[in-house]
Amino acid sequence: MFSSVFSFLVLSAVSVVGLDLTRTDNLAVYWGQNSYGLSNPSDPANWQQTISTYCQDSIIDIIPIAPSGGAFPGTGLANCQFLAAGIEACQAAGKAVTISLGVGSGAAFTSDAEAVTFAGTIWDLFLGGSSSTRPFGPAVLDGVDLDIESGDSTGFAAFAAEIRSLTAGASKPYYLTAAPQCPFPDASVGSAINAVGFDAVFVQFYNNNCGVSSYPTDFDFGTWDTWAKTVSPNPNVKVFIGAPAAEGAANLGQYVDAATLGSIALATRAQYSSFGGVMLWDASQAYANDRYDIQIKDIIATTSDAGVIGAAGGAEATTSSSAKSVKASAAAKSSQASSATPVRTGEVKRGLSDFKFNGT
Repeated sequence: MFSSVFSFLVLSAVSVVGLDLTRTDNLAVYWGQNSYGLSNPSDPANWQQTISTYCQDSIIDIIPIAPSGGAFPGTGLANCQFLAAGIEACQAAGKAVTISLGVGSGAAFTSDAEAVTFAGTIWDLFLGGSSSTRPFGPAVLDGVDLDIESGDSTGFAAFAAEIRSLTAGASKPYYLTAAPQCPFPDASVGSAINAVGFDAVFVQFYNNNCGVSSYPTDFDFGTWDTWAKTVSPNPNVKVFIGAPAAEGAANLGQYVDAATLGSIALATRAQYSSFGGVMLWDASQAYANDRYDIQIKDIIATTSDAGVIGAAGGAEATTSSSAKSVKASAAAKSSQASSATPVRTGEVKRGLSDFKFNGT
């Protein structure tokens, strides 16, 4: 099926009951790569715990997971059926679990036709279809997230459109999300989110000069808000602020403490109606960092925006000229893709090829 090896970067636990995209206090936290353990091998007490551990309370609404495991005989497809009970426990606790797909460096679809075929495979392996080799056994996930960082956008719009087609009219809701990096337009998923109605984008506002550590000067949430209102096919798409949950979760200088991130979130929410919540990388880092996830949730769950720090890049009512500028950038996306790929050296890499599918 593929000319390149695909890696399943992250699975995303998105709450069926807890996740309410009409709210502005949703919290997404990635799980599965034991980021803290990778950078702190001598502190096993704080290494990543089982996924069900992170579903014991109502703090996290979205849990992206990228677990390691063996493979089905004769394939490169991960066999993580031991996670089924934990995934179903999270779903029973009001979390929805979605699969977040990504590619290794340089890997991509070669055509729209290949992407459409792969969408069918994802439906059968993880969602409402059927297969003799389902990586999570009987667990039926709740949607798809695209966390693509290759810089090649080929096929992803077609893939997303086919996922929408396959899930239309299903007996349960399926979510479609993406995790673009903050430089606009995103070199990898920009074309897809412009062409297909996504439910939310978890924008990575870190490891780039437009991130939370550059707030408010270069923080570009306003640009993404304009995209949400003038370009996205879904006028109700929500934009999340993605941030590292500890100093060791990103490049040097990209982390901000919970009070600062919370203030940024409240200021952003007060100005931009597309704001949907906060995304953190990752669960192991958040728990080891004095439950950073609780600290953030306590702030964004407040009903008051009083006491926030400075403006998040301008008023919500964007000018006609700024909207035209974002539209023009989106339209020029395909020609800029190869040069717009941001460099993210130093981050604990999300989803290090744990799920390899060699496709047939």
